[in-house]
Amino acid sequence: MALCMPEPDTEVLARRVEIVAAMRMIVPGEGVIDHVDGLRPYETDGLTAYRQTPLVVVLPETVDQVAAVLRWCRDHRVKVVPRGAGTSLSGGALPLADAVLLGMAKFNRIVHIEYADRIAVVQPGVTNLAITRAVEEAGFYYAPDPSSQIACTIGGNVAENSGGVHCLKYGVTTNNVLGVELVTIDGDVIRLGGQGLESPGLDLLGLVVGSEGLLGVVTEVTVRILPRPETARALLIGFPEIAGAGRCVGDVIAAGIIPAGMEMMDRAAIHAAEAFVGVGYPLDVEALLIVELDGPAAECSHLLNEVARIAEAHGASSIRASTDDAERAAFWAGRKAAFPAAGRISPDYFCMDGTIPRRRLPDVLARMKLLSAHYGLGVINVFHAGDGNLHPMVLYDANQPGHLELAEAFGADILRLCVEVGGVLTGEHGVGVEKRDLMPAMFSQIDLAQQERVKHAFDPDLLLNPGKVFPQLHRCAELGRMHVHGGALPFPDLPRL
Repeated sequence: MALCMPEPDTEVLARRVEIVAAMRMIVPGEGVIDHVDGLRPYETDGLTAYRQTPLVVVLPETVDQVAAVLRWCRDHRVKVVPRGAGTSLSGGALPLADAVLLGMAKFNRIVHIEYADRIAVVQPGVTNLAITRAVEEAGFYYAPDPSSQIACTIGGNVAENSGGVHCLKYGVTTNNVLGVELVTIDGDVIRLGGQGLESPGLDLLGLVVGSEGLLGVVTEVTVRILPRPETARALLIGFPEIAGAGRCVGDVIAAGIIPAGMEMMDRAAIHAAEAFVGVGYPLDVEALLIVELDGPAAECSHLLNEVARIAEAHGASSIRASTDDAERAAFWAGRKAAFPAAGRISPDYFCMDGTIPRRRLPDVLARMKLLSAHYGLGVINVFHAGDGNLHPMVLYDANQPGHLELAEAFGADILRLCVEVGGVLTGEHGVGVEKRDLMPAMFSQIDLAQQERVKHAFDPDLLLNPGKVFPQLHRCAELGRMHVHGGALPFPDLPRL
């Protein structure tokens, strides 16, 4: 099934030869890809249900080249889709047939590390894990750790405001980025934030982090690095009922304990992960909590006992504490492998991303089970339990007619449920094209209009990553249901700032 997107601009398609030639003048050598075989690796991102061959791929190496590409595209009204490693699970890096795909993979240098100030200045193509690898010998690390950290880039993390298993205590990307260098669609190079903890004026940095490539192209990032805690220990806690695990999560936080990480997996996820990595997860439980405490050794020991006490009060059937760093890493290895592990039990899956109040975990999981029966599709649940960020994986088979449409509908109902109980549509994956249809479920027309005013201030001609995030109701005859298109504004009289 083709994703319902705006029809490509035929005038731009007719100018492809001219556009490619112009890009080669700006980025010489092998920095421009226009052959169909070379374009295929860029057809999709982590939301692999949808594919589109880009008009051309451009791989700049310098900030001047990025600025020149954006300036040329603005002058000639050509759309631009920025792309990092392509691990986006919401279709944020999905190409357009009439757009230049601007790949930032060659911006892969760590520019500067200053341990005294606890910062690292890196280019956007540096992978998340590479930052930690660069500073770990000095006893430091970079806290946000998405499951895809071995592959995802810091530029993509900034675009989607990524989190990870340790975001409960240490925050998501926005809490760990101090500054960025940004190139606007006009080709202007600006700096937002810096190396200090606070900057005067409007918080434009906070606006850019999580903006999904709609406001500019990030070419440098200053991140906060943290000293490794003295001690880190993890608990593996099994529960005979999901409700007990959910109540345990709420009571741990209510007790004033903020774990470094607090993750939950349901039975299906436990079995898939254990079969994939074999780390010794209990297989006779309905829910598994992984709770990590860090800090001074005495504090860790005390908090470990407190969490175990709370877990026992909620009916925990097994509690196992890590005895060393290798065992603690093994506990996490299964959780981080949950997504690839799902491939062992289903040909395809949608990895959803919504956030709910912690107290609603048991109710939401129960209702998700009812939705699974209604749609006749399985669902695996793994999530950041501490902050209520759910990652349900809807299982389907794209080779079966109608399965993809069912999976989309099931996923949409999960996200509507998140909003209904007081949560939000996304926690860390972004909106992209996946949740674009559902934005009106959370935001009013006035809310959306205000957000689009900000987009207009940075990109008045809507050339940066069009078709993402902002909805425009449109009857798509191919699908026979309401879809949301990007491209043109749903508010044509919207004033520019």
